[in-house]
Amino acid sequence: MDINRKTAYNVLFEIEKNGAYSNIELNKQISLLNPDSPAFVRELVYGVIENKIYIDYILSALVTKGLKGIKTQPLTLLRMGIYQLRFMDSVPEYAAINETVKMAKKLARGRDGFINGVLRGYLKRKNEDFLPDRSKDNVAYLSVKYSYVPWIVSLWIEQYGEVTAEALLSAGNNTPELSIRVNNLKVDAGELGERLAEKGFHVNKGKLSERVLFVRGAGLLKTEEFLEGMFSVQDESSVLAVEMLMPKPGEKVIDMCAAPGGKTLAMAELMENKGIIRAFDVYEHKLELIDRESARLGISIIETGEQDGTEFSEKLVGWADKVLVDGPCSGLGVVRRKPEIKYKEIEDNGRELAEKQLAILNNAAEYVKNGGCLLYSTCTVNKIENDCVAEEFISSHPEFARVSQRQLMTGKDETDGFFISLFKKK
Repeated sequence: MDINRKTAYNVLFEIEKNGAYSNIELNKQISLLNPDSPAFVRELVYGVIENKIYIDYILSALVTKGLKGIKTQPLTLLRMGIYQLRFMDSVPEYAAINETVKMAKKLARGRDGFINGVLRGYLKRKNEDFLPDRSKDNVAYLSVKYSYVPWIVSLWIEQYGEVTAEALLSAGNNTPELSIRVNNLKVDAGELGERLAEKGFHVNKGKLSERVLFVRGAGLLKTEEFLEGMFSVQDESSVLAVEMLMPKPGEKVIDMCAAPGGKTLAMAELMENKGIIRAFDVYEHKLELIDRESARLGISIIETGEQDGTEFSEKLVGWADKVLVDGPCSGLGVVRRKPEIKYKEIEDNGRELAEKQLAILNNAAEYVKNGGCLLYSTCTVNKIENDCVAEEFISSHPEFARVSQRQLMTGKDETDGFFISLFKKK
């Protein structure tokens, strides 16, 4: 059995059967099985996830009785086979079918003949579009073509129009460039860029922040530069949010929803490791990640604590110069990194989340000193969670003035989809 395809199968099976996160499960299975081509494994896994609705639409046309009665094992193998045949030009058709059938003989006993028949049936119809009629149902067409659940398609069409919505759908299926945040406590961007370039990495400067570099090349997180804490992996949009809040050395800062800690650590670096940051989250084990990263980066001003942002703390009233609320959200801005988000059903298009976000903001407002700043951000593209929450907050808090606001869009801004709104207490 091909070890690369077996590794990909394990990942996809765990995601489908047990709800595993793609990035975590990929790293786990690659570490366990040690495939000889991790790049092939990642392409196959993410390819199947990103195109799951489209692949299932094709399979529904090929399987007379539909997909409902098919168990997870054969369905996973069918998806892998169709993806290789439809999208992977580097894989010969005979190899895609033969290797999938070989796996079926061990992983889906008794279904290898069925799987062989379906995949060979696809070859006879491979020139078909396999898409709904757009003129009859545009939402269904876009949902299948880009593999998003229909509510996301409808939401973006309603909020941004068909052209922008389709651009967002398409951009979410693109692989993002890896961006890193330079730790200015240890090195500047120019020196780090030169060091990485000397090691064979392709390095470009950030577009929105001077602290960001875009890097291509294998083994980046095994370099001495990473191990010595000279940089962290972080999207440029998140770095921009911290720089809009602009915490200064010596200030008191609160991060209301801190884990896994990227923005917390970015603030500490910007503060030159001087002052205090109180980083809160509801999960203690996630706060441990912040403590570990602080040690790697040489940061000592972060105090982590378990606390629910929706619960008011009298002790924090008027304590902070700056407060960051990176609220829990639908995550529609990070689909290109976590494609399983495309298939999540969100309660009432995000209105339930918006209520929670506003509750956290209302508490955060009390923690800000007069003259201090409050920043609200999310990693989503949804006006219900973004613009509407910001408007509701400012209308109910006349003591605050909005300083700036920005919605970053995947594709257009070459970042994750990210919302940032900065308020100042009068």
